[in-house]
Amino acid sequence: MRARTWAEARVRRGPSAKGMALGLAVLQILGTRAVAYGQPGPTLNAIGYALLIGGPVALIVRHRFPVVALVGALAAAVAYFVLGYPNGPAFIAAIVGVFTALRLRRRVAAWVAVGLAVAADAVIGHMRHTQSIREVILAAAGGLIVLLFGEASRARAKWFADIARARVEEQRRAEEEEERARKEQQRRQASEERLIIARELHDVLGHHLSLINVQAGVGLHLMDDHPEQARAALSAIKHASSEALRETRAVLAALNPHDESAPRAPQPGLSDLDALVAEVTAAGLPVSVTTEGTPRPLPKEVERAAYRIVQEALTNVRRHAGPSATVRILIVYSLSTLEVAITDDGQGKDAESPSAEGTGIAGMRERAHALGGRVEAGPRDDGGFAVRAVLPVEGAS
Repeated sequence: MRARTWAEARVRRGPSAKGMALGLAVLQILGTRAVAYGQPGPTLNAIGYALLIGGPVALIVRHRFPVVALVGALAAAVAYFVLGYPNGPAFIAAIVGVFTALRLRRRVAAWVAVGLAVAADAVIGHMRHTQSIREVILAAAGGLIVLLFGEASRARAKWFADIARARVEEQRRAEEEEERARKEQQRRQASEERLIIARELHDVLGHHLSLINVQAGVGLHLMDDHPEQARAALSAIKHASSEALRETRAVLAALNPHDESAPRAPQPGLSDLDALVAEVTAAGLPVSVTTEGTPRPLPKEVERAAYRIVQEALTNVRRHAGPSATVRILIVYSLSTLEVAITDDGQGKDAESPSAEGTGIAGMRERAHALGGRVEAGPRDDGGFAVRAVLPVEGAS
């Protein structure tokens, strides 16, 4: 930061102070000699040359001590003219000193110094008879013009500086707004990811725990009289618990994607529907599947949502439809949508109460809505319950 500030100061100040002082001294000497060449009158001597060089030398400190540099340049110019040396551009260093003082916000000092210089030139010149009234008036007018031009230059520089500061401030605000938007987007994405994980866990645990509960009840009922059938129920419980653990680990792996030891089980899709149906049927709930249209690969998000909707619907059937229910699943592939319908003919005590499923139906609707689809769920006129999901698949390969 310090190096950059120094470099910016060098650019702002322009050439080095010593180099500019040397240039101004050469310009004043050569300019004066050129104007005075061939004209009668006093000639330059050592003091005259010293005054032509003294003004530029005073400007070496103009950035650190602008008032000192201004007074030195003005004093050299006034002394040069009141001593009666040849007319010429001996005032250039004084003009530079005035501009520098005004640019560095030494306005009062600049006006006072120029006024005193003009007054001193008039008084001393009148006393030494080296300045006429006309020359005094011209000197005063020249000083006023230099001050006005210096003020205009200062105002112009300030205007450009204000514009630059405004642009920097605008850029800073834009960057801060962009940073806030980025953090807000990250928070929103994190919230959405947590919601997705919670929904996945709800479906996985709800489905498998429901299976385990049913099989545990069957095993307890058959343990005394039919131990072999009870053994089959225990095997089903073991399989369901293993699947629950596997799917739970796969869902939780998303919380730590950098953990290479975490399981990387693929997300379920419609290709896993047969295994799901077989698992539910083995638990005592008859399920039939019908497919219409031509099956084809669909986006993973669509297949996962369809699978989870079927899984949750089957879990609700086991909970609420009663022991004699049967389930029909209809999968319809169309050009732009995938339709999934799950209907049962159950007559359980909760079959007519959609609220009995807790958050199951709400989760289905959220999954479908996230993909731009919809879910309709409710009791059927001829008994039982129906869930129908329509998911858009436009652009599916």
